[in-house]
This record gives sequence, structure tokens and C-alpha cells, in this order.
Amino acid sequence: MKQSIEGLSANIRRLISVDEKKLEYIIAAWIAGGHVILADSHGVGKTSLARALARSIRWRDEDMAFGEVMMEGFSRIQCTVDLLPQDILGYNRFVGNTGELVFNKGPVFAHFVLCDEINLLTPKTQGSFLQVMEEQSITIEGKHYSLRDPFFIIATMNLKGAHLFPLPVPQLDRFMLRLSLGYPSEEEERAIIAMHGRTDAWEGFQSVIDSGDLINWKKMVDLVQIHEDVSAYIVSCIRQTRTHPDIESPASPRAGVRVSRLVRSLALCRGLDYVPIDLVKEVFIPAMAHRIITRDPSIPPEAPLLHILDTVPVERGRG
Repeated sequence: MKQSIEGLSANIRRLISVDEKKLEYIIAAWIAGGHVILADSHGVGKTSLARALARSIRWRDEDMAFGEVMMEGFSRIQCTVDLLPQDILGYNRFVGNTGELVFNKGPVFAHFVLCDEINLLTPKTQGSFLQVMEEQSITIEGKHYSLRDPFFIIATMNLKGAHLFPLPVPQLDRFMLRLSLGYPSEEEERAIIAMHGRTDAWEGFQSVIDSGDLINWKKMVDLVQIHEDVSAYIVSCIRQTRTHPDIESPASPRAGVRVSRLVRSLALCRGLDYVPIDLVKEVFIPAMAHRIITRDPSIPPEAPLLHILDTVPVERGRG
């Protein structure tokens, strides 16, 4: 599995300039069954990265069979302020000559969904993602539809621009990770121009893993051992967000569940069958910063989280 993950990462990085560790975090969240939000300035490669991830997978027909509503391999939602929930989830319509009620599936019926510029959606339409992300299912006019594995959402979010609707914390809490790709180095930017300045940049880009592999890897996450001392450390850090003087809106118990699942998946990606304590410290900030609100808007959420990591002791009682 570790070799397959490394091959997947190498396949993407041949075309897309992205930090290797951040790409590893995204893949780990995917395997863990979580979702990722990429918050950045426009034009830094968020959409291209998501496309490369989706195109690196061979979507098998048997994975797409889904009762009366088929699952697609990949779909992209280009968010605008006039999109409605039914434009994303789907809607029922009457067929005139038969009088039958037919369900028109929305783009969310896919194994990999790219939601571009999610903060251009109005709050009502943003809320249509809540059940999808939490329960991997939707309800349309009283009828329930479950979405089959693998199911993964990457949302991109612009940090600046007109007509932006900030996502509320309860919705951000549904994302396992929030990452920023950042601007490339001068050398990387030259390589980007050389590569993507051509019309054939994507020519020859191939799939390297099977969608069935993702399903099997997701099952393997539960086999990774997480010692009770490591779990206790995660809980201690989470609870410190509720008493820290700089934090107004602290982390929920869901945050601890997501961090635990993420570090197990990341350990698996690195060929480990247990979770080292340093792995928790490594991903704590990208997994937590979007889940809290500081009292002073001028203080970034990373600051109190870093203070928590520096002050919460690692207790090795039963380990």
C-alpha cells in the first residue's frame, strides 16, 4: 500500500506542483473517509490538483452500479451565487407523456466531487452539503439516497473577492482538513509555465490505482493501533481549546474523532500499523484551525493551537 501511495503521489507531482507532505495529507484524508477544503488565492492550482487526483483513479463499472441512481466517477461543481440546492443534489420531474416521476441526479452523485469556490454559494445552498458530508447520503422529497464508497469531496475556497459567503464553523467542521497550497517558489513557477503553457500538458496522464483499492484501504484504517495514551493526548488537546483564553468558539467532540481517524490513515500511508504521538502533533493544526474561532480576529487560530501543543504534556502512564 505504501508503494501504491508513493506511486499515486509521484504521478500527480509529475504534472502538478504541490508540496509532497500536503499532498500526502490530502490522500490520507481521502482514505480516511474525510473531506478536504483548499483555501487559497485564485490561480495557484487548487482545481488542477483535484482533477489530477480524480484522473489518477481507474473507476470500475461495478463500483458505479447504484440501484436506480448511478454513481459517476468524477464530477465538478462550479459554484456561483445563483446555484440552488437542487442544482447540486438533484430534483424530481414529471415525464409528460407517461406521468411518471423521474429523479434527475445532481453532480453530487459521484465518487469524487470537486466543489469549486464553495464560498460563492449562498448559505442555503452551502447547507445542502451538510447531510452529504456527514452521512454520505441525501434526502429528496422524503426519499433517501445513499452514496457508495469511495466518496470524497474537495472544496476550494477563495480568500479574497467579491460576493463571498463565509462558511459557518459547523459546516467547516465537516471537513477533515483545511490546507493552503500557497504560492510556488521561483523555480517551481518556471516549471509550471513550461508545463502548462502547452496545450498538451495533460496528454499521457494515466490512472495508476483502482477505485477498489481505495475501498480496501479505507477498511484497513481501523486495523491501525492507536494506544490509549495517544487517544488521551488527543482528548487533552481538544479540551484545552475550551478553556484557552484566546479561543471563543472551541473544538467539538467530532474534532477528536476526525483527528483520530486522520492520524490512523496517515500512519497507514507511511507503512505503519500504529500511531506515533508525533503524528498527532504534525497534523493537529491543519486538522483543527478551521474548527475554532479566536476572540480577537487579528489572532490567527494557529497561534493558540500552537500554544496548546507546546503546553499539553504527553502522559505515558500505561504505555
